[in-house]
Amino acid sequence: MTTLAETGSEIGGGTGIGTADSGTRSRFEELIAADERVEPRDAMPEAYRATLIRQIAQHAHSEIIGMQPEGNWLTRAPSLRRKAILLAKVQDEAGHGLYLYAAAETLGVSRTEMMDALHTGRQRYSSIFNYPTLTWADVGAIGWLVDGAAIVNQIPLTRCSYGPYARAMVRVCQEESFHQRQGYESLYALAHGTESQRAMAQDAIDRWWWPSLMMFGPPDTASTHSSKSSAWKIKRHSNDELRQRFVDLCVPQAEVLGLSLPDPDLRLNEATGHYEYGEIDWSEFKAVLDGDGPCNRQRMERRVAAHSEGQWVRDAAAAYQAKRAGAQR
Repeated sequence: MTTLAETGSEIGGGTGIGTADSGTRSRFEELIAADERVEPRDAMPEAYRATLIRQIAQHAHSEIIGMQPEGNWLTRAPSLRRKAILLAKVQDEAGHGLYLYAAAETLGVSRTEMMDALHTGRQRYSSIFNYPTLTWADVGAIGWLVDGAAIVNQIPLTRCSYGPYARAMVRVCQEESFHQRQGYESLYALAHGTESQRAMAQDAIDRWWWPSLMMFGPPDTASTHSSKSSAWKIKRHSNDELRQRFVDLCVPQAEVLGLSLPDPDLRLNEATGHYEYGEIDWSEFKAVLDGDGPCNRQRMERRVAAHSEGQWVRDAAAAYQAKRAGAQR
């Protein structure tokens, strides 16, 4: 669950992986031109490697931080069925983070480096996860809107030019599709329940709609990474193209729900066949991205605390691995 356009710092020093001189650069360019996959042992420009580390690490961080808003409702789900669904989803998000950190590690950056970059603010995660989940309906809205936006963003990544990232995204997208359907089903139940349940569902959509549109990143004219990512076939569509696709999908789905989207300017353009939508408040996007969102500090404090409290597990695993290695020798 993440935008691919939100920026972060580049980490991962020289490891010999991803270095391309003029002789090997032509091979890289041939792979890109032929729409073939670049693999970890292939020579690649350092800028390509750094871009992938930034993007994949940010994606992985978003999956891990994204467990917090929904985890807030694990003990308060309205039924055992809803709790089982939410538990499975939160578990899936942890798995997505694992796949993506592993994919980034093939580029020569360690998980410790990525965690340190996240905890010190040198790398970011998707701004959408800095909003609070105030009611149970927020869980449904996240499933429908946030995971729906993630699917639109991530399906093209299954054709990303970097092999490990593309392969990881196949399973991620399959599971995100499940999350989106479950969120939509939950909202549908609320929208067709009591008046208070319907009002709760509408309130959740009103609060999550605009942040979901921001997930695709700034307008194409203000995007700093899109041109390179498109040229290298990391990214297949622009921010605005993906955002438009998402809006076109959501409008008829909202009609089935019987709920409205909070945009008075939303209307179908008969000539283009696309829905036009109102102006996005990019000042809010920038503020949240820069750390001034409703839950930025809380999210990071909990992430750092969880990482610190889990140190004994990592130490035990390292000791066990060292013991096994000694026995084998």
